[in-house]
Amino acid sequence: MDETQDPQAPDRESHDERLNRELMELLNELRVILPGVQVLFAFLLTIPFNQRFEILSERQKDVYYAAVLCTAAAAILLIAAPNFHRLLFREAEKEWVLRTSNRLTLFGTAALAIAIVAVVYLITDVLHSGPAVPVVTTVTVLAIAWLWFALPLTRRARMNAHSSSS
Repeated sequence: MDETQDPQAPDRESHDERLNRELMELLNELRVILPGVQVLFAFLLTIPFNQRFEILSERQKDVYYAAVLCTAAAAILLIAAPNFHRLLFREAEKEWVLRTSNRLTLFGTAALAIAIVAVVYLITDVLHSGPAVPVVTTVTVLAIAWLWFALPLTRRARMNAHSSSS
């Protein structure tokens, strides 16, 4: 379908329609992310009550604690958007909610990335130690950095370069 025929094409949306669509897209994306964050957080909260927790080294306990704090930060930041939407519902603050929620979602995603890397590091260190730890951790960092951040930002830069040259 040609974009000029699409009723949702950006050039046919009013400002309010665009805000409504973008806010709904953001809230739907958060519905995908939040269950994973909640499961990770629940998993991390049970570990100290496991009998094997005491055998962890101090460094491993520090990494574990960093993972807990980053997961908590991710949950707090990612839950903020739907909370803003509910608390400011019908208060003519949709643009502020969208902009602020977008920023907090990006920070929440970064916190989640750090938490995932910390958990992968910790589990690999406990199960395998040795050279597997830096290899698996580095692969995890690179995968997250590329897929979550570099790839979309590279695409954005190419689109901006293309649109400015047109």
